[in-house]
Amino acid sequence: MEKRYVDPLHELGQLLMEIEKPARYTGGEYGSLARRSAILDTLIAFPDLYEIGMSNQAMRIIYNRINRIKGISCDRAFAPAPDFEKLLAEKNIPLYGLDTGIAFHDLDILMFTFGYELGITEVLAMLQAGKIPVRSEDRDEQCPIVIMGGPSVSNPVPYSRFIDAFWIGEAEAGFFELLTLLCDMKKAGEGRAALLAKIAEHPNIWLRGKKKAFRAVDPHFGEGEGGAAVFPVPSIKTVQMHGAVEIMRGCPNGCRFCHAGYWYRPMRQKNAPAVFREAEAFIRQGGYREISLSSLSTGDYRYIDYLVNTFNERYQQEHVSFQLPSLRVSSFSLPLLEKVSLVRKSGLTFAVETPEEAWQFSINKQVLRDDVVSILREAKKHGWRGAKFYFMIGLPIAKGAKHLNEKPEEGPEQSEEAEIVNFIRYVAGKTGAHCNINVGVFVPKPHTPYQRTVQMEHEKAGEKLFWIKDNLKKEGHKVSFQDPFISGLEGILSRGGEFTGVLIEAAFRRGCRLDAWSEYMKRDVWEKIVTEYRKEIKKMLDFEIAQELPWASINSGISPHYFNDEFKKSCNQELTLTCTENCTYNCGICGKQRGIVYNSIHDKVIYNEKDTDTSADASNFSFRILFSFSKTGKAVFLSHLSLVEIFNMAFLRAGIPVSFTRGFNPLPKLEILAPLSLGITGLNEMALIETGVFFNGNGFAACMNKVLPEGLTIVHAENHEVPAGIKKHSLSSFLWGFSYQEEEDAQAAGGTHVPLRIVPFNEEKKYRENRTALKGSVYGLIRSAVLARDPSGKEDVGKPYFEVFRHLYKPASESPPAV
Repeated sequence: MEKRYVDPLHELGQLLMEIEKPARYTGGEYGSLARRSAILDTLIAFPDLYEIGMSNQAMRIIYNRINRIKGISCDRAFAPAPDFEKLLAEKNIPLYGLDTGIAFHDLDILMFTFGYELGITEVLAMLQAGKIPVRSEDRDEQCPIVIMGGPSVSNPVPYSRFIDAFWIGEAEAGFFELLTLLCDMKKAGEGRAALLAKIAEHPNIWLRGKKKAFRAVDPHFGEGEGGAAVFPVPSIKTVQMHGAVEIMRGCPNGCRFCHAGYWYRPMRQKNAPAVFREAEAFIRQGGYREISLSSLSTGDYRYIDYLVNTFNERYQQEHVSFQLPSLRVSSFSLPLLEKVSLVRKSGLTFAVETPEEAWQFSINKQVLRDDVVSILREAKKHGWRGAKFYFMIGLPIAKGAKHLNEKPEEGPEQSEEAEIVNFIRYVAGKTGAHCNINVGVFVPKPHTPYQRTVQMEHEKAGEKLFWIKDNLKKEGHKVSFQDPFISGLEGILSRGGEFTGVLIEAAFRRGCRLDAWSEYMKRDVWEKIVTEYRKEIKKMLDFEIAQELPWASINSGISPHYFNDEFKKSCNQELTLTCTENCTYNCGICGKQRGIVYNSIHDKVIYNEKDTDTSADASNFSFRILFSFSKTGKAVFLSHLSLVEIFNMAFLRAGIPVSFTRGFNPLPKLEILAPLSLGITGLNEMALIETGVFFNGNGFAACMNKVLPEGLTIVHAENHEVPAGIKKHSLSSFLWGFSYQEEEDAQAAGGTHVPLRIVPFNEEKKYRENRTALKGSVYGLIRSAVLARDPSGKEDVGKPYFEVFRHLYKPASESPPAV
């Protein structure tokens, strides 16, 4: 049977103008890897919007690794916003992959990476939009196999009625080998049933009825064998528009509330040479000027100072900055923070969680207020004025609790909300800092010491949160928090049993989508469902000591006895030491095949110096590259801000020595003239950059066109020399007007002369409005040229910008040799 491939431009065209951010759904990004005609067609789906999913590290790893396997293609897709989901349904178009356009229902394997429980209704929405039955029992031999993985399937039971199989643990530890085996089976003629049976046999796979599945742990993470997951590079701004190099997986600290800290044990640090290689790939291949050295506790990475010093020595002059998230107060170093702030200043963030020292002992974490004060006082001397603080309420911090399901209560003279306020008042009073405080509601999670504890009811949590906000807001501090009802819902979904699937499907059928977003969340629908099934939910989450937990069939590698012992230590407010290679307490995770891995540095990392000729004396003259570019096809849906980001990243990929502005956040000196509205095709748009050294115009076009996304092309470029003291004119200062043509005129002309409409710039807005009134939108309108005024002022007529700039500045052809 022939597979269905969706072409959104051809099949939807002008209708894309009616939805928000259509570039989410058109693809064409630089570095797209999936291809048609593979033996095994797979797709990795992220159940949230493009801006969130394209920042997700797990998705990028899976996408890049699978597309290296011969015979397998891995496309990608993200949750459609409600407006696009509605449009697809109205036009009877299935959800599709962004790279190839393959319809969901024609895939062999559909994979979901699942990192947040509230994304589950969007999983169902994506299945439905892809013309795949929502329940696994309703799928036949023609349907793809649906697999889900990620940290939120550490308890897969609530989602088991919808998903065919769950991968438990890290994909690098066997999942890609499993896909290779499935590809060989399909090549040999095996069908869906045989492939699913083979999947079910794998020890790291869980599905309904299976008694035990083991968490996969990558023992080779520290070696960095997988390389950097650079591609594709987003074409629209994402929530974290930076390259992410995972320098450590797992965490040695054992915070008792932290699901990720236990789920990703043991701690494994990536070797420094591998870290350097990955960062270099993100910079040179991806074009990222901000690199995040990510982990659960970056300050615990051995030789972190060496890492940062080396990066600064190599990349500071190229305006590449590095971020160190997740620095603990006990591993905090202000000199280290100053080093990573050389290019762009980072903020100060303190994850305190709970304010009292004894309570911190309960959760196995220490963030003493006097340590925070010392850091802030020193930071103030170096330019920092404020800080961000994270707290949680509802933690099981009461001393002397006897049962795992005993509800925590504060003493009569101490309430957690009052102590949070006192903590901030103390710190602010001692330092004069302005504080930004985020307070969350603790959600007990599977595979942690608190997995059996009772979660605080959202009504009580709401009272505490608003009390904190009311008391700190009037003192000039900013307080934010998530709706506590959402936290309660997260608790139901994360620790529920099979009955939770009934709640999920009911919410989905009643229209719930994108529940993590306040603007899309249908709180009233979820409230009615929770009320309807209140008794069943209460019974499901009331975990007695001897009761088997819903996720008992998932072996995380950590002994249940260890979790029980840790809970007892929490009740007695006792600390557990950090994980080491020779720890005296055995959680069960370390063994012959896996264990703690520390970073090692073998030889000093040596980089090849760039070949750019920097012999020009920038103090005597500078260079400006004037270039025209076309914006066609999928690119017509890119906004002006997206275009700026795309060019800035492409300059780095192409090795263009662009000059930067000064100040807090240096940016490339780029001017894009008269931004196009979405939907309008541009054939000769104009832009200008400044460089400190000569770069040949023809070489500029050739280098840039290799690294631009689909639909953007440099048409022509010229380099001009600007001696010191000569005014640098902006493009906008010479703007006269535009020439336009209609798509239908071009089609009617059949490649011959197309009539142009010359439009002065002060009449362009009216011209576009008339076009919209006549045709419904500007889609199909073509701007063929941007015209400059006569610099002499003698003629009131538009001229080509290249002609005007040749008159103003000397062409730089006689300058130093081209790169």
